[in-house]
Amino acid sequence: MFEDFEHHRLTTATAEIDLVAAGEGFPVLLLHGFPQTRAAWHLVAPQLARHYRVIVPDLPGYGASRGPTPSADGATHSKRSMAAAMVEVMESLGHDEFAVAGHDRGGRVAYRMALDHPNRVNRLAVMDIMTTIDTWEEMDWKAALRSYHWPLLAQDAPVVERLLGADPGFYLDHLLNRWKGEGAELDPAAVAEYRAAMERPEVRAAMAADYRAGAGIDRELDEADRDARHFIACPMLLIRGRQYEPRSLLDAWTGWGEALAEEVFDCGHFLAEEKPEQTTAALAAFFGAV
Repeated sequence: MFEDFEHHRLTTATAEIDLVAAGEGFPVLLLHGFPQTRAAWHLVAPQLARHYRVIVPDLPGYGASRGPTPSADGATHSKRSMAAAMVEVMESLGHDEFAVAGHDRGGRVAYRMALDHPNRVNRLAVMDIMTTIDTWEEMDWKAALRSYHWPLLAQDAPVVERLLGADPGFYLDHLLNRWKGEGAELDPAAVAEYRAAMERPEVRAAMAADYRAGAGIDRELDEADRDARHFIACPMLLIRGRQYEPRSLLDAWTGWGEALAEEVFDCGHFLAEEKPEQTTAALAAFFGAV
């Protein structure tokens, strides 16, 4: 996996980021989501690296990256903190401006990066998400059942950590099977990486902190930006899997940015793994010559 990619381990103000990189050209940052690692991009990154300089990290606390010691409210793992760490990583690699694609929690880091560092991000692709504030505000009983992990994983420590620690492999399989599309099979090697990461207590603690931040500081930051009419300046591509998110994301993101486009694939949540060719083509067309 990630053959011919360079391996880097970089220290930021808050984290120690493990990443792989390959290719030449304009830099593209790929961010994974929960409950995964950078292995989620293993089918797409090599294809994009034919045209771009592709950087694929594990998010702080996920995979092989180390994050800060989680605070009680999860603020240590806010998307603002993660976004700042990613900007530091890109600066360390010599990239002052770049494009970014983020899936799931990585999408939240990506759009926060575009809000907080508009001079850094010149193209933004978000996959299968709405903003955090909109997700919470639209959570009626049906959405709460569908996305029960949002309030569950945001509960105070050590409840979440002990629940996840009881059988992490079972919970990982539950999430992957629940969210993937009909008939989809994820690469066993990638799933083995997700499983190995989730078996580690410090990774589970980081995941819980991530969701606590989502229920607290991330929601508050989104609300403050919305109230101040501080929105995303760069062009945005929205990608969704129809079997996971049947509704258009355009309405949800209208008002957060102006240059919006949407791609829809007939798959579940794991777009880069279920539809790697379509994901690669959509991202390459969107990034263009940047």
